[in-house]
Amino acid sequence: MQAVMFDKYGGPEVLGLREVDKPVPGDRSVLIKVHATTVTTAECLLRRGEPKWGRVISGFTRPRRRMRTLGTELSGQVEAVGRKVRRFRPGDEVFGFAGFRIGANAQYMCLPENASLEPKPANRTHEESASAVDGATTALYFLRDKAGIHSGQRVLINGAAGSIGTYAVQLAKHFGAEVTAVCGARNAGLVTSLGADKVIDYAREDFTRNTGAYDIIFDAVGKSSFRRCRGALSDRGCYLSTMGLHNYLWMLLTFLARGKRVRTGLSVRKNEALLFLKDLLENDRLTLVIDRNYRLDQIVEAHRYVDRGHKRGNVVVTVAH
Repeated sequence: MQAVMFDKYGGPEVLGLREVDKPVPGDRSVLIKVHATTVTTAECLLRRGEPKWGRVISGFTRPRRRMRTLGTELSGQVEAVGRKVRRFRPGDEVFGFAGFRIGANAQYMCLPENASLEPKPANRTHEESASAVDGATTALYFLRDKAGIHSGQRVLINGAAGSIGTYAVQLAKHFGAEVTAVCGARNAGLVTSLGADKVIDYAREDFTRNTGAYDIIFDAVGKSSFRRCRGALSDRGCYLSTMGLHNYLWMLLTFLARGKRVRTGLSVRKNEALLFLKDLLENDRLTLVIDRNYRLDQIVEAHRYVDRGHKRGNVVVTVAH
């Protein structure tokens, strides 16, 4: 089978398409024929070996063997199952999240039966389904599970035009919030079409100067900090961020406080979230934003595009067989 691999950290050119052995599922695993996957900003960082502290997991001088094929989001069809598998059968169409078992940038991938894997939305293509995994489940995890979002709250999404941000805008509206989206001017129309009540062009206005304006500030791109945003939060407001070790310290410092607080974390098991999103998708209550679609043999070009830092929504990769 074909898989995208890299042996050293660096630019997109370190990636290459290679012939490797097709995996065989264990007793409690499933073999998935991958039809679509994605390229995310997080994977581009991993390819570059950034941030440096992350190499504790990925490998200090070069990527560990088990991490040499990227790809965390996938949609495909179950081709074979282990003898003890009960959740899935050959032929089932699935979508899901590989997580730390990265390797979805390939024609086939094995995942445990209990992985973040659920039936694919019936009315969506594999490309659409793959794009609705990590960004959407991350937005749901932070807004619903961490912040406890509810109707009537004033929510600001920083980085509203990205993969997490486009879903965050829609989910915040789904839960009844008033949404302010922060993005570049060229994306104002996009986030407005997704439901944003107000749009702030980050090049022209500093949202942190809006004293006490927001009950929730969700930084979906890691470009702000609690220290800078604290003044813009309401008295018991919540600051959320997907990136930065310093946010864990702030979370501890504000954990017992009755005032402004910080929440961060990592969503590992995404099964319930995938089922929640599957229902929204099948009822046409969630818009998918796909910026570009590449073939697997165009993975270098896909990474170059994501590296520019201006993608809108998701970058999808179609896997041919």
